Amino acid sequence: MNLWQFLEPSQLIALSILIPFVGALLVIATGKIPNLREAVTLITATILFTLVLAITDYTFKGVELSLDLVELFPGIGINFYVEPLGVLFALVASFLWIVTSIYAIGYMRGHHEINQTRFFCCFALAISSVMAICFSGNLLTLFVFYEVLTLSTYPLVTHAGTDAAKKGGRVYLGILLSTSIAFLLFAVIGTWVVAGTLDFKAGGVFDSSDSKAVLGVLLVLFCYGIGKAAIMPFHRWLPAAMVAPTPVSALLHAVAVVKAGVFSILKVVIYIFGLDQLNDLATTDIMLYIGAATILLSSCIAMTKDNLKARLAYSTVSQLSYIVVGALLASSVAAAGAALHIATHAVGKITLFFCAGAIMVASHKKNISDMEGLGRAMPLTMAAFTIGAISIIGLPPMAGTWSKWYLTIGALEADKLIIVAVLMISSLLNIAYLLPIPIKAFFKGQPSDAKPWSWSETKEAPLPILIALGVTSFGCLFLFFYPQPLIDLINLIPGVSTDMGAD
Repeated sequence: MNLWQFLEPSQLIALSILIPFVGALLVIATGKIPNLREAVTLITATILFTLVLAITDYTFKGVELSLDLVELFPGIGINFYVEPLGVLFALVASFLWIVTSIYAIGYMRGHHEINQTRFFCCFALAISSVMAICFSGNLLTLFVFYEVLTLSTYPLVTHAGTDAAKKGGRVYLGILLSTSIAFLLFAVIGTWVVAGTLDFKAGGVFDSSDSKAVLGVLLVLFCYGIGKAAIMPFHRWLPAAMVAPTPVSALLHAVAVVKAGVFSILKVVIYIFGLDQLNDLATTDIMLYIGAATILLSSCIAMTKDNLKARLAYSTVSQLSYIVVGALLASSVAAAGAALHIATHAVGKITLFFCAGAIMVASHKKNISDMEGLGRAMPLTMAAFTIGAISIIGLPPMAGTWSKWYLTIGALEADKLIIVAVLMISSLLNIAYLLPIPIKAFFKGQPSDAKPWSWSETKEAPLPILIALGVTSFGCLFLFFYPQPLIDLINLIPGVSTDMGAD
């Protein structure tokens, strides 16, 4: 049942952007009463998710939703249009905002973090900008709110206020702003000059008479201008941002920032270039193989990191390029796999970061080398970590299986056997840097007298943290057995299909 059926469909777009913004203001107003402040956060997040569900319902029914906000230049303005790829991202972000808020309440209190009101306020502002990105109707709108997302998350990265946090924040802000201004802005301007429009259009906005050399340059500018996708060498901001509290890491890696990056690349490929157009550009293969190199190199770097969050950060750099590669394969099946990976990677990686934060709160351990025998003290956390790890690896019965399957089929369909090999090698590297962690926790460092384990040994994190990682762990299993609603949504994207030979 559509809880918002009394509203005009287009009003749902405005509310989806406005509700988190109002929530941020209410968080400030209730900041001196922590219980009320956190209730406001949870209520706001829940309302947003119901709004997105209503938008999803209209999308499946074929109802077009659009909203023109303001015209900034003749023929160019801030406007919004709902399409299936944006709905997919909005579903992921809005649902995980609820879960991450529950987690953040337990983490921020359990870790006695400072400036909690500012944290929840900036988190809500970030989600507001994410909703605007999801439903952006043209490149100008996407660019504006892409920058708003960068600025609203900067205080979260520097939350601790330490020298390390400030340094990490400078790297974060410096790389993301410089790439967007130096590359993305010129890509947007170039698109306007060549195509005469910035609107997203099914099949792309360029025609066969446009210079392939110019379009190839624009593709490179888009890929590197969208720095949140973390393609090497513009990836350092992501590991640098790991100085932030773990709920921020979850926001960066699953709910908002990096997903906004790869979503933007996928949206540009589908709605600005068009999948068919990519096959004619010389730079498509160049960026494809740079993405493939990013997958392997970042996985190799991850294996060298003893700090758990650092290892997970480089894992994210690798996994993001799965989506970039899926987009640049110019195959309808690969594009479907890339879109699905936005969701499956989100639930898997957020589970791993939730577990990293739980370990920090309960045992104050940061390094993997210190986690021997931790499974006796934190069996629920380490079981959840195992589930998340298997999903990221892409093994049944976890969600990541399906997105990697479609990416592999898409690479075969595009006759890119090198990419198939990269995906296979990457999965082996995933095993090498993820599975030793739960193995070390459960099977090493056990007491020499082999005393039977008992629940009295457990020292798990606070209940809200366990609830959150339990929900996301279940999500990893649920999306393996019941991925069809997301697949049906992805099949509504123009030119994208999970059926082989649908190109």
